[in-house]
Amino acid sequence: MVVVDDGSGPSASPVLQEAASHGATVLRHSVNRGKGAALKTGFRYIADELPEHDVVCADGDGQHRLDDIQRVSEHVAARRRMTLGVRSFDGAVPFRSRLGNRVTSQLFRAATGRLLRDTQTGLRGHRSDQLAWLCSIEGDRFEYEMNVLLAAARAGIPVDEVTIATVYTGSSKFSPLSDSARIYWPLLRSLLPQTPVGKVSGSSTST
Repeated sequence: MVVVDDGSGPSASPVLQEAASHGATVLRHSVNRGKGAALKTGFRYIADELPEHDVVCADGDGQHRLDDIQRVSEHVAARRRMTLGVRSFDGAVPFRSRLGNRVTSQLFRAATGRLLRDTQTGLRGHRSDQLAWLCSIEGDRFEYEMNVLLAAARAGIPVDEVTIATVYTGSSKFSPLSDSARIYWPLLRSLLPQTPVGKVSGSSTST
């Protein structure tokens, strides 16, 4: 397991030390650089040190259950496709989260012709041979994950979906204003003709 500490500060030290004591490799950013930067730090490390390993990304805020992480991992291994852990948004989920996900999914469909039920999920599985491509995608903060999906659609990379439990902890660092703008801007920009979102070159476009 690889854990990326994105400048979380002293309060996270006990959790990170416990992860390391269980054999996790902990990579650290001295300051917060954003979710996209943290993901790419992890991808680069795995590509260099564990090049044959597929990757499953999970947020560190308790929203992803171990059995769901395992199911996404097994799906990637079996199907050899990028895989999203798709939340059903049932139970005690704030209305703005339900609405935001629905609007984003529809905008994504308008931009790409693809319907993905949960474009904002943080539980995602990737093939080992796509790591270099993932590191080439633009974005260092929350917009990065949307840019990955847009670039995948443009490159013809298939994306599978696996239904997972909806666990809402309320502990996300997501800012409703600034981070929503970062997510929606690539979507709105992609609706304009001939506007690039990210690099999609490389052999990882094969399926």
